[in-house]
Amino acid sequence: QVQLVESGGGLVQAGGSLRLTCVASGSISSRHFMAWYRQAPGKQRELVAQITTSGSTDYTDSVKGRFTISRDNAKNTVTLQMNSLKPEDTAVYYCYSVSDITRLSSWGQGTQVTVSS
Repeated sequence: QVQLVESGGGLVQAGGSLRLTCVASGSISSRHFMAWYRQAPGKQRELVAQITTSGSTDYTDSVKGRFTISRDNAKNTVTLQMNSLKPEDTAVYYCYSVSDITRLSSWGQGTQVTVSS
């Protein structure tokens, strides 16, 4: 079963950029659906970006054109490049995976992203 660890969060000014990295302890391969979620205080956790086993990507409307999700199966990593950050992007960001074959899912511990205005 895959275990996930996020890194790259921090404090950044509005308009700046951050790159979040999710490292899997086990091989994710192309058979794993991968995604980034976020949860702001007092709000429901929401899906931010996803990448399927076939490489197809999708984003929530609020981040389209600003965020990019990518994966490197050889390195067992998934990255979320965040540009033109806004204060409303402030949240704890979580990495998520699920195997298309076994349906086993995993969550990372989360990493805090704070965007100041």
